[in-house]
Amino acid sequence: MKRLVRPLVLLALALMLLSGRPVFAEEAGKAAKPQNIILIGWDGAQRAHVMECLQRGELPNLQKLAKEGALVNIDVVTGATDTKAGWTQILTGYNPEVTGVYSNGRYRDVPKGLSVFERLKEHFGPDFVCVAVIGKREHCGEIREPFKRQLTDEEAAKIQAERQAQAKQQGQARQQQRAQGNQAAQRRAQQKAGQPAQPGAGRQVIGRIVEENGVKYLVFEGSPYYTMHKACDVWEYGLMEDEKVGSRAIELLEKYRDKPFFFFVHFASVDHQGHRFGENSKEYNDALISNDAWLGKIVEKLKELGLYDKTLIYVTADHGFNEGGTGHSYAPYVFLATNDPLVKRDGMRQDIAPTILARFGVDLSKLQPPLDGEPLTQPATKPVLKAPETSPAKPQAARAQGRAGQRTARQGQAAPATQAP
Repeated sequence: MKRLVRPLVLLALALMLLSGRPVFAEEAGKAAKPQNIILIGWDGAQRAHVMECLQRGELPNLQKLAKEGALVNIDVVTGATDTKAGWTQILTGYNPEVTGVYSNGRYRDVPKGLSVFERLKEHFGPDFVCVAVIGKREHCGEIREPFKRQLTDEEAAKIQAERQAQAKQQGQARQQQRAQGNQAAQRRAQQKAGQPAQPGAGRQVIGRIVEENGVKYLVFEGSPYYTMHKACDVWEYGLMEDEKVGSRAIELLEKYRDKPFFFFVHFASVDHQGHRFGENSKEYNDALISNDAWLGKIVEKLKELGLYDKTLIYVTADHGFNEGGTGHSYAPYVFLATNDPLVKRDGMRQDIAPTILARFGVDLSKLQPPLDGEPLTQPATKPVLKAPETSPAKPQAARAQGRAGQRTARQGQAAPATQAP
């Protein structure tokens, strides 16, 4: 791949000259293989809402980033529109059939070697730095180990009874929310059922009861991140607040300034405020503005350290949000904004990991199993699918969330594969 660096730079320069755009040294540098990449997650950022914020000038740092590179549409076409399925797909480039992570409720430890972190450590060696700084306590970042524990009949019966009672409680809470249809009702229902540790997370049910040769076991296949986290020099999760996430990321940039790195910096506030107050709320909008402010601070830190010209930044989301709702049962429209001038097309959630790996010089043709996604820096050789307006599996549920007839054009909108002008 090293032989391709100069031709790629020349190609980028030629394209800019043909398009009539001025050629800047910084831009030419970013067309070459980067020293560092930062993947920034805005958890639960609905594409249409982001575009409206951009139009109002509320996300100036995202706008600046996209002007240097691109702002493209990303659709979710496989796996649930939730956190576990989303970040697993983004961090691996594989569909759920490979990783075993289909949703927040159906998942397992991702098989060894499939994550971006592991791929990069294998490619560059142990001196290459991998860091994950994660806002959520549940669904993104938690590192629970797989286990299989024998149960007595009494223990099994107790666990089953607790789960049945919990399911009933949660069902009653959901019914009350639907009947009342307002935020106050949601908060009362949560208090009655037991406020979750994280907005939208609910209470986590760990493991399933299986019976083998008349013996009952509680079996848990691990959280998706259990194995992949071992490849990281730093893996911190549960920070919750943007201030804690952003400040810690900046501290670690200072610490690892002299080494090549890949950072995953995950902000949770947009998703949390969406679950608390709804996608159309001021709180949700303010959380997007907060995420943008921290993007600006990260960029400024990179410039202060003399690393910005050597670093590509990708900002994306795991899922969107139901239009005006407090959930994301079917919210497949997200985005990717970057200072990478080679990003050239719309894509799917599984295309983000291949983009990162390819830009670092990893030979994707040698990866096994073959990646499901393809780099956004290259023309697609597979169909680039678009998410349908309503969930193919649950059209009634999607309509019940108010998607039909509610700003239909808004939900599908995004910047039209915008490269820097």
